[in-house]
Amino acid sequence: MFRKSVPAILAIATLALPLGLPAFIQSAAAEAVRVRGAVVDADSNALTVKTREGETVTIDLAKGWMLSSVAQAAVGDIKPGDYVGIASLPTKNGGDGALEVLIFPAALKGTGEGSFGWDLKPDSTMTNATVADAVKGVDGRTVTVTYHGKEKKIAVPDGTPVVTLAPATQADLKPGAAVFVSGDKDAGGAIAAQQVVVGANGVVPPM
Repeated sequence: MFRKSVPAILAIATLALPLGLPAFIQSAAAEAVRVRGAVVDADSNALTVKTREGETVTIDLAKGWMLSSVAQAAVGDIKPGDYVGIASLPTKNGGDGALEVLIFPAALKGTGEGSFGWDLKPDSTMTNATVADAVKGVDGRTVTVTYHGKEKKIAVPDGTPVVTLAPATQADLKPGAAVFVSGDKDAGGAIAAQQVVVGANGVVPPM
């Protein structure tokens, strides 16, 4: 039987330690991988996903794996003191522009803190940090976040996907459901999922 998520989850993502959802806990001995795509099939032992690259992969569900969904939030929900995971890209005018924002539940504050490379898009970065300031501007917001004594400003344009985590059950892992999977790949190429984030109620994991 599938496990539920939220308070105990995360540690895909996402969506994220420097593996990786957020999101997410990884084994130091294995290669960190992230899989984005749609569910083909799922049972209590494995998840088959058609990836965004067009491949179909079967992913083992590791012991203690976690499952959650995403719920819609809004840029106006981002408040000072919140802990967020923001995927971003450098902008042509300097600084960073958000691709998506995950607002972590309070119980997960501090998870995977830092800023590191992310594979949502080429040259993208994931920053898991605490919001110091969120200022409304002409085009969305500029969010100042802090992590490990450092500060970073990220523009969040209007229309940027903003989500938070919510509980999920096996019923959510139905064929066609969008998923973000954070896991480990062993030397033989087998992938074991540590964290699965599934889309629900029309909300797709943006990380």
